[in-house]
Amino acid sequence: MAVSEWDQLKLHLQEWVEECRETSAAGKVAEYIPELSKAKPDLLGIHILDAQGRSISAGEAQDSFTMQSISKVFTLILALMDHGESAVFAKVGMEPTGDHFNSIMKLELVQPAIPFNPLINAGAIVVSSMIKGENAEAKSARILSFFRELAGNSNLEYDREVYLSESKTAHLNRSIAYFLLDKGVLGCGVEEVLDIYFRHCAIKVCCEDLARMALVLAFDGKDPLTGKTLIPRRYVQIAKTFMVTCGMYNGSGEFAIEAGLPAKSGVSGGILTLVPGRYGIGVVGPALNSKGNSIAGVQLIERLSQALDWSLF
Repeated sequence: MAVSEWDQLKLHLQEWVEECRETSAAGKVAEYIPELSKAKPDLLGIHILDAQGRSISAGEAQDSFTMQSISKVFTLILALMDHGESAVFAKVGMEPTGDHFNSIMKLELVQPAIPFNPLINAGAIVVSSMIKGENAEAKSARILSFFRELAGNSNLEYDREVYLSESKTAHLNRSIAYFLLDKGVLGCGVEEVLDIYFRHCAIKVCCEDLARMALVLAFDGKDPLTGKTLIPRRYVQIAKTFMVTCGMYNGSGEFAIEAGLPAKSGVSGGILTLVPGRYGIGVVGPALNSKGNSIAGVQLIERLSQALDWSLF
């Protein structure tokens, strides 16, 4: 009798985690946000969730970390729900850049001077300015409420230490925001939008939370565990396309070839990925490669995709 895919995961997932953990030694934890430099470099965890509510974890899947750039996928979706496609994409583009995620260079080289896509820092700052609310506090509260609903976890909160650490050291992000303000593409003031941006990047999750959020994307905006539609299907399509083309920074093309799955990484070492119509997956591994992605986490997802034939391509 053939071994089912789920049984293969139960048999081999911990083994694959331990094999991939060894690559952490070749990476380095993020240091430009001082709080992130405290992470354990050889930590690696994964949680996989299916539509029936079955789950499997391996490694340090229960350890918490901040979402960082993973949050950009969901603030984009919320901005689309608030304003629609035309308004959002009048202020942010749809193309990969090939540049580092916090680069300012192309803003000065192209006309109109809008960010190339919503998953680089400049684009995410613009998107953050478009969230509806009376002020930064109200907008951040809406974002947190939306994330809690997607994760099925009413206890999600901000990591205040990471938020403050990022706010104190974000000189380049402030430069980007002031440039965007000068070009007329921000929907609010610099300090207000950066407060919103730093807060959603500092939302604390574990792999299980990411897997539940990913499961909603895997089922086109419907949470299969509750039957509730949380996101319009069209906006999930947009988000997943950006995840394939831009979600792993300027390592997105290589990841598409090796893993072939929509994914979004963050510099805390988190990765959210999914197998459409099947699984939501959350991974954490704080040691990063030169592109800013979890070095062991990337290898683990690629290992799973190749072993179980998950690639979309």
